[in-house]
Amino acid sequence: MDKIIMKTPLVEMDGDEMTRVIWKMIKDILLLPYIDLKTEYYDLGLEKRNETDDQITVDSAMATKKYGVAVKCATITPNAARMEEYTLKEMWKSPNGTIRAILDGTVFRTPIIVKGIRPFVPTWKKPITIARHAYGDIYRDSEMRVSAGSKAELLITKADGTQEKQLIHDFKGDGILLGMHNLDDSIRSFARACFAYALDLKQDLWFSSKDTISKQYDHRFKDIFQEIYDAEYKSQFEQAGIEYFYTLIDDAVARVIRSEGGFIWACKNYDGDVMSDMIATAFGSLGLMTSVLVSPDGVYEYEAAHGTVQRHYYKHLKGEKTSTNSMATLFAWTGALRKRGELDAIPALCSFADKLEQAAIQTIEDGVMTGDLKSLCTLPEKKVVDTQTFLEEIKARLEARL
Repeated sequence: MDKIIMKTPLVEMDGDEMTRVIWKMIKDILLLPYIDLKTEYYDLGLEKRNETDDQITVDSAMATKKYGVAVKCATITPNAARMEEYTLKEMWKSPNGTIRAILDGTVFRTPIIVKGIRPFVPTWKKPITIARHAYGDIYRDSEMRVSAGSKAELLITKADGTQEKQLIHDFKGDGILLGMHNLDDSIRSFARACFAYALDLKQDLWFSSKDTISKQYDHRFKDIFQEIYDAEYKSQFEQAGIEYFYTLIDDAVARVIRSEGGFIWACKNYDGDVMSDMIATAFGSLGLMTSVLVSPDGVYEYEAAHGTVQRHYYKHLKGEKTSTNSMATLFAWTGALRKRGELDAIPALCSFADKLEQAAIQTIEDGVMTGDLKSLCTLPEKKVVDTQTFLEEIKARLEARL
């Protein structure tokens, strides 16, 4: 077949460690033979971020605003050990956090459902989508070590020059201090994205925070969601036969575990980070989780919901074969290609993305899988294959569909 011609580039954000290896394999085995792939490439590997003082991360986000669709590989967020390992100038912030702050979007994460991979929670019959606010909180924080005898105060200097001050803590011993913020406009964008997504999927929307403890910060989220729902979405939800409700996050966790799934759970930034991993693992694997960042102005950034698979990368460096699950990274590519096809009116590109996803799911349902899925799979016949062989097995099934 002739290669599918693209009109507009995707923004391609390369990453780190084993997922960087898989990234190239996916392109070489499953994309480049079939698509005249147009991308604007940004290397977000830790070495390049360090070399450019993280400017390349900002540049990739601005390019995403320009072109409308991006696909991102998993990247390292450095800790003290990584500082030493990579000889970093400083402990660079999360690339995902930087990109999300610039795009001001909402992250939607949904498990990939595969026959034979049974959720750990027996009541779950349908996917649960996590809608994660993508701005602020600890991802845009300021933090300090505090010595004994210090007094910490929250000081606000208003536009007219007047000040408002509040005591945080009188430190009798050494301690630590964290400052967080959020923006009403960002919370409104988050709320509208969640309501619109729920209407699109015809699914109930839950929102949770901890307003009983955080009577200003979390309560502001609750109030904005309710105001927007009442003013803009209530009648549409009633017509669609779906529901919006708010509950405390500890209550939400209990409700989620007892539910059958099939709804969208909206969470603040950190809550969504943690709960999406819990949902992914309970449905089977972080390697079976799609993730897309949607901005208020219609920009899309697709990524895998998991990390860089460091342990497998060290095996790979020794020349050993790995059996690394590539599904989430592959679905990041298919999601981006499908959206690019939709925006540019290229039905062949959308169809290719659909068939590639179907081929990937069929591969696992045929009993061919990576090592992480073997213990989760209830199929009677299972064959564990290495990373490259798994992608080649998908290719064989894709060829049949094409």
